[in-house]
Amino acid sequence: MKILVINSGSSSLKYQLFDMDNGNVLSKGGCERIGAGGAITHKVPGKPDYYVEIDLPDHDEALKQVFSLLTDKEKGVLGSIEEIDAVGHRVAHGGERFKASSKIDADAIAYLESIVPINPLHGPVAIKGTKA
Repeated sequence: MKILVINSGSSSLKYQLFDMDNGNVLSKGGCERIGAGGAITHKVPGKPDYYVEIDLPDHDEALKQVFSLLTDKEKGVLGSIEEIDAVGHRVAHGGERFKASSKIDADAIAYLESIVPINPLHGPVAIKGTKA
């Protein structure tokens, strides 16, 4: 089972792809300066680290670039994004409702949107990353 874990910050997006069958990290990296230029670091064990300055106007583009790197023939580790069995996303503040790992559905997204006033910096980008 392959699990992608994402952490969207106000101007960053970090990720790790795990192979849960053997506990290995298949890839990890991050997008920085989203909305203010942009750069991506991508690491795969046994391959050279990859770094590029690239325009990342928003988190949607950052995630698109991450998926592209994960499936790249030379830099990637997946033949297809469909190989990912599950996605986890860190939410910096889950209010009173989310204090542990939870399955996200439309009701959960609605709740996270309702508490954006208590998490204005990280809430909107966490919601956007979760939806993507």
